[in-house]
Amino acid sequence: MLIKGFAAAAVVVALAGTACGSGGVGATPGVLNVVAGENFWGSIAVQLGGSKVSVQSVVTDPNADPHEYESSTADARAFAEADLVILNGAGYDDWGQKLLDANSSSHRSVLNIAQLLGRKPGDNPHFWYNPGYVLTVADKITAEYRAIDSADSSYFDQQRSAFTAALKPYTDRIAEIKSKYAGTPIGSTESIFVYMAGALGLNLISPPDFMNAVAEGTDPPASAVATFHDQVAGKMIKVLVYNIQASSALTASLKQLAQQQHIPSVGVTETLQPVGATFQAWQTAQLTTLEAALASAS
Repeated sequence: MLIKGFAAAAVVVALAGTACGSGGVGATPGVLNVVAGENFWGSIAVQLGGSKVSVQSVVTDPNADPHEYESSTADARAFAEADLVILNGAGYDDWGQKLLDANSSSHRSVLNIAQLLGRKPGDNPHFWYNPGYVLTVADKITAEYRAIDSADSSYFDQQRSAFTAALKPYTDRIAEIKSKYAGTPIGSTESIFVYMAGALGLNLISPPDFMNAVAEGTDPPASAVATFHDQVAGKMIKVLVYNIQASSALTASLKQLAQQQHIPSVGVTETLQPVGATFQAWQTAQLTTLEAALASAS
């Protein structure tokens, strides 16, 4: 399911400086105005820019499905005033491209992450669950900052180094899980966890047709539903991962079946939870929960 187009009901939540807070694009003279389509990229942009940037993240609601986001007039204004816009791409935030097309600017740079990674619409768009992609994006954001504000290049380099250090608990947890549980069969109700499962060396055996259909908001093929049901009922998986923000009667029934079979379930989200968390704190917390589930299953 693609994120929808224009409406006037949504509210932009700002991330200013190095922490979440109030404010807006253009609020601080001499500071780069950055708009991120989603708050997971916004958190990274904040940390890489430090005091030299003011970042607004558009999609932030931890209780909503980001695929259902509807852009607002406030979003359009922010896009028009931005020095840099960061979009996920690959069909995940097409509303953002529409805003760019409707609000031309000669001074604005645009980072489309899917294009950076050589991905296209139809590919799995959950790039922030791929640790290698996260580093590539961080390098590119830093390069964009340096290009826009060359006088502060050394500062942005320092921020990039600091971000690598801040990611250490996250990268350490990934390495630890991989060393202990590589090859363990798991299931996932949606494609959100495909990239991370690969990074962890876990054997994600859920039918791709099922995961992709749920991610797109369509009904999975009956054969995929039957296969997934049999995998859970037959205890062929050790842990079930599910997307908290994109639940349905079908995914809820699989979660219930897993509970009946004493298979631990781990919820993950598409946007930061809690909203004020950093990218790495959010991801590390989820990985810690997953590691505990894998330990109990084994």
